[in-house]
This record gives sequence, structure tokens and C-alpha cells, in this order.
Amino acid sequence: MCQKLTNQKEVIMTQHVIYKETLEKIQTKEKELYLCDSITIKKAFEMMQFLQLILNQLKKNVLNSGFKNQYEEIEFFKVIKPTILSKLIFYNKIYRIETNCPLDSSSKNKYYIKKIAELNNEYKKFFCHNDFYKYYNAKRIDKDVEYFTLGKLNLLFGINSFAFEIDPLFSTYYDYKVSRIIGHELLQNYLQEKIRRQENSDYTYMQLSETLIWSESQNALIELIYALHVTGSINHGKGEIRKIAGLFQGLFGISLIDIHHAFHRMKTRAKSRTSYLDKLKETLEVYMDRSSLD
Repeated sequence: MCQKLTNQKEVIMTQHVIYKETLEKIQTKEKELYLCDSITIKKAFEMMQFLQLILNQLKKNVLNSGFKNQYEEIEFFKVIKPTILSKLIFYNKIYRIETNCPLDSSSKNKYYIKKIAELNNEYKKFFCHNDFYKYYNAKRIDKDVEYFTLGKLNLLFGINSFAFEIDPLFSTYYDYKVSRIIGHELLQNYLQEKIRRQENSDYTYMQLSETLIWSESQNALIELIYALHVTGSINHGKGEIRKIAGLFQGLFGISLIDIHHAFHRMKTRAKSRTSYLDKLKETLEVYMDRSSLD
């Protein structure tokens, strides 16, 4: 019995080393992506690719070497794989959420609150009254052999149809369920933080928009936005027009309608196609001439 416990501890220590090294790789990559203190669509996609490569490598290791014993197998499917897979699920959901996120500041908060509500409904539907969720949440280990070792899947238990799509050589099905639980918590925290930041941002914009009012026409602002974009004045020209427009809309508390069509109409103006920019140049030069006389 003592020898059995010793072997178990040694295996778990070995797996903890693997887990620690893998997690350190992921954390290093995440730190690189979080330098701007936010997760963009591009960053989320990059993390998805990175995590997929790690999972593929782990799969090769498992298929080639297997597990030394049952303790190692349980540790892998209960802790190591879900830690990585949950992050892949998390970044995939962020990618989809941020891709469809509205640009104007006033709509963003409502959007994130709606996503939180959807997440809560998902919790009630899939987790709240689920026996496995209760088992995992209670940190029980008495059914770990049934849940976290290969070849124990019983299709008569009414499990999700996803079970028919899993790779039986690299999944026990329940490792995916653990991944969903962890991914759900990560996304919950992410959305709550986004709402908090958006509320702070909305408050700042509200203060600014109370004192800064755009007193020219909407077309004038659209002309300026396009000029800033094509001259590379913002993000060296790599930023999207819609993001620049969203910034100005939030700053001045206005709504720009159909900026792309408005810009295309400017190209067919009877007189100057850049009437506002011409006005800026002329007015600034007059001001400079007056200043030089003072």
C-alpha cells in the first residue's frame, strides 16, 4: 500500500512538472499579447493557433507514449488537458464576441451585458443542475477513474451528442466538460472586466462630450476621419476607418450615419471634393499671418 501511494505521488509530481512547463509557455505567450492591456480580435486568433499547436503536440505525446499508469492518466485528463483546452475555448469565444461587437461606445456596454446574460443562461442550462458539474465543483475524486480514463465512456448515460465526435484515443469526453466549465469562468471574468472598463470609458467620454461639441457638419468630420486614415496619421494607416469613426463618435457624443456612402458622395462634389480640408488650410494660414503680425 505504501509503495502504491509513493508511485502515485511520483507520477503526480512528474505530471505537475509537465503541467507547469506547458502553462509557463502559455503564460509567456499571453504576456506578449497583453502588452496593450487588451485582447484584440487578432490577438485572440493568434492565441487560438498557438494553443492548438500545443494540444496537437500533447496529443502526439499521448498517442506515442501513452501513460505510465492510471494516476498519470487521470491527472492529464482532469487537470493538464482541460487547462489548455479551456483557454482555446475561451479565446475562440472572445474572437466571436469581439468580431460582432458594435463600434459606438453607447452600444458596447449593452452588448457585453447581453453576452453576460447569455452566459448565465448557459450556466443554468448546462451546469447548474448537472451531476458532473456538482461532482467537479465539490472537488471529489471517487469517480475519477470513470470520468478521466480512456475507454470508460458509457453512451447509455444520455451524454451530449458531442461524444460521438471526440477522439477516443485522446479524450474521455469529461475532460471536455471540465474545459467548458473553466472556459465559462474565464469568459465570465472577461466580460465583467469589459463592462467595468466600458462604464469607466463611458463616464470619461460623457465628461468630454459635455465640453467638446462638434460644431461642423457630419460630412466635415467624415472628411477629416478619412484624411487622417489615408495619410497614416493614426496607427500608421493600419487602423480601420470604422474604429477611427467610433473614436470620434464617442469623443463628441454624436452618431455618424453611413460614413462609407457619405465619403463616396464627396468624390462627386461639383466644387471641391475636400471643401472642409480646404477650409482648414485657408483658416489656419490666415491665423498664422495674423499671429506673425502680433
